[in-house]
Amino acid sequence: MTGPRRPSASGRPAATAARRSDAGVVRIAARDITGLLLTGDMYGAPYDLLGAALQVRPDRVRAITSRWRRAGLAGTGRIGPGPGWCWLTPAGMRAAGLRYPARRPPLARLAHIRAVLATRITLQADEPFKLGSAWWRSERHLRCAAARTSIGHVPDAEVHWPEVDASPYPGECGAVEAELTPKGTSRTATIMTGLLTRTAGWEPGARPGRAPHYDHVVYLCAPPALPVVRRAAASLPAPLAGRVDVRDLPEGALLTS
Repeated sequence: MTGPRRPSASGRPAATAARRSDAGVVRIAARDITGLLLTGDMYGAPYDLLGAALQVRPDRVRAITSRWRRAGLAGTGRIGPGPGWCWLTPAGMRAAGLRYPARRPPLARLAHIRAVLATRITLQADEPFKLGSAWWRSERHLRCAAARTSIGHVPDAEVHWPEVDASPYPGECGAVEAELTPKGTSRTATIMTGLLTRTAGWEPGARPGRAPHYDHVVYLCAPPALPVVRRAAASLPAPLAGRVDVRDLPEGALLTS
């Protein structure tokens, strides 16, 4: 039971403070926008990599995603080994201005989503990427732009380098592939060749051009896939093989515990 309200200086009870018109509404800050866009664009995000992208401590990630969940913008939960995950709801997709289907990341794709997201975070933190004003186009973006289902093999991302003085690859476009398990030398070489010889974009009606759509293809590989990818690249004709870059996956791409 509450006691009587304290009287004011005039002897009358003090008025209760007026309730703010935005009380209970989640305020969206710049960091929230960055996180929501990244999470929606990448199908979902594990807490540790989301924290790395937003440059916040693990406890802050939980607080941020909890706010999103309370606002109906995101779902959260432990859906596989390792840290919890966050993904956008239909309301979250609308708030972020994304036109992707809203669903929880499938279990079979968690490891791959993690590897591609770690690659994206590492690349976007590099000085050449920032100085060159490069931008990342996700597989999800490419599939949505294509507006059709039967489009063949789509890379895990495109990286576009505008024609600016500080860019290491002015005017170029590269394809990014994160490879966790070996697909076989022949199949991998076929995928490489398809990407390297592609001359059109993914949008409906995009016409083939004279130059390759991708100037280079970068493969980032887990240890089991690395030998196969290297053999596949070496099997290509010299002009194509010279446009393939094979590397290890960055730190944090593989779930180790």
